[in-house]
Amino acid sequence: MNAKWIIAALVIVWCGCGGPGNEDEGKSVFRFNEASGISSLDPAFARDQANIWGVNQLFNGLVQLNDQLEVEPCIAYRWAISEDGTEYTFHLRDDVFFHPAAEFAGGKGRRVTAADFVFSFNRIIDPAIASPGAWVFNGVAKDPFQALDDSTLVIRLSKSFPPFIGLLAMQYCSVVPTEVVTRWGKDFRIHPVGTGPFVFKEWHQSVQLVLLRNENYFEYDNGERLPFLDAVSISFISDKQSAFLEFIKGNLDFISGIDGSYKDDLLTNTGHLRPKYKGRFVMLSQPYLNTEYIGILMDSTQDIVRNSPLRMKAVRQAINYGFDRQKMITYLRNNIGTPAMAGFIPKGLPGFDDRVVSGYNYDPARARKLLAEAGFEGGMGLPVITLSTTNSYQDISEYIQSQLGDIGVKINLEVNQAGTHREMVAKSKLNLFRGSWIADYPDAENYLALFYSRNFTPAGPNYTRYSNPAYDKLYELALHTVDPQQRIQIYQQMDRMLIDDAPFIVLYYDQVVRLVQNNIEGLGNNALNLVTLKRVRKR
Repeated sequence: MNAKWIIAALVIVWCGCGGPGNEDEGKSVFRFNEASGISSLDPAFARDQANIWGVNQLFNGLVQLNDQLEVEPCIAYRWAISEDGTEYTFHLRDDVFFHPAAEFAGGKGRRVTAADFVFSFNRIIDPAIASPGAWVFNGVAKDPFQALDDSTLVIRLSKSFPPFIGLLAMQYCSVVPTEVVTRWGKDFRIHPVGTGPFVFKEWHQSVQLVLLRNENYFEYDNGERLPFLDAVSISFISDKQSAFLEFIKGNLDFISGIDGSYKDDLLTNTGHLRPKYKGRFVMLSQPYLNTEYIGILMDSTQDIVRNSPLRMKAVRQAINYGFDRQKMITYLRNNIGTPAMAGFIPKGLPGFDDRVVSGYNYDPARARKLLAEAGFEGGMGLPVITLSTTNSYQDISEYIQSQLGDIGVKINLEVNQAGTHREMVAKSKLNLFRGSWIADYPDAENYLALFYSRNFTPAGPNYTRYSNPAYDKLYELALHTVDPQQRIQIYQQMDRMLIDDAPFIVLYYDQVVRLVQNNIEGLGNNALNLVTLKRVRKR
């Protein structure tokens, strides 16, 4: 037996009988697996889902999101925004304390003050820290964070940005204690001290992470102090099929996502549980703010664009009409997800409305007509087009390749390693490429920013290098529009413009799928796929 399987077995044994909060002793331990592992429990590095889930149990910010992705109070119990949208004043609770730590007087938890947020936010934008979350504060003014007193914090922006309050709910914006961060420096990632519902206990990297109930947590639910669980145990079994089998055996309480290794065993083509699993656990599902697409490089200054038939809008539109998205979702994803027949804004976000924004359906006759208009009737004379993808999406890419072949569009597949693929996309080396965009915050601006011409910078998200002055003007108008409904109308106008220009081929809008044991209550579900355990009960 190799080392990986020995570790996995030890994790399972530990979780089931003998770890802190042993359920045989009347304690409730919530157990889940992180196949990709956790690299840091420092909020400054809460970049990927695994880190975000861990950080979310240990830390809090000024505000938080509920399952409807509405901004709610957290450490700040109220706030005010100036008329011009550039100054935010937050009033903080006086009953929020950091977890006990040796760095505090007497080893007890210290009360959180506005100065702690000033320290935490300045740390995020400090180039020496190199936090991947520094972009959250790109729009702040000079000397942007000010503690007026212990309970009053002011944040100043250089110009109005209506989605900003939602950005502050991101885990990057959690409050951290000066004393502990100063002592541990980079090692704060393995010595985390926050204010959250759970307290760090121990972390054997690649084996298990243990969190214990914060007995002094400040939030209540119907008069009962949160959290309800005694402990959280996170294992790191890298093989997703093995983790699924542990869930089936009851050794894990929750699993997120449907991996290809077991999806056909678990689900029918219509996306329902197969009869053998019905009643054994609960499947929770809802839209996921993730748009899966194929990007098209639009920068006409580059040879790979000038020499490609994709420079022609009719060809791009023909490809969009040339394959059946519904069949793709049914047979390749067991009906998990929604065929993308609207725009780039995904289902689940305010602004998504397929009655207002109509995209591309499957229409091979129209696709052939567009090819003929572009001078490639029946595909004659149309050069082979290379689609760059990764192993994870090879099946979908092969499906599209086959369907487009039927209308005369020949596709050559280039399968790259994920890291190489991302780098080539960022450097504009690929003419046609697989992509996806998962929301950082619940506002359509987060998606439409991908096509704003000023986001061409090497670190910017405009990977297609799309440029349209009329689109840019609408984008800038939206940033200065405070009224949410007016902003949504602008977003929809922008989305329709993108559909017509076709700098992408939207494939599907993703779906959150969670499998939960029958004795688990209060886990919830949300379109950001954020896991919050403070209201979970284990019966």
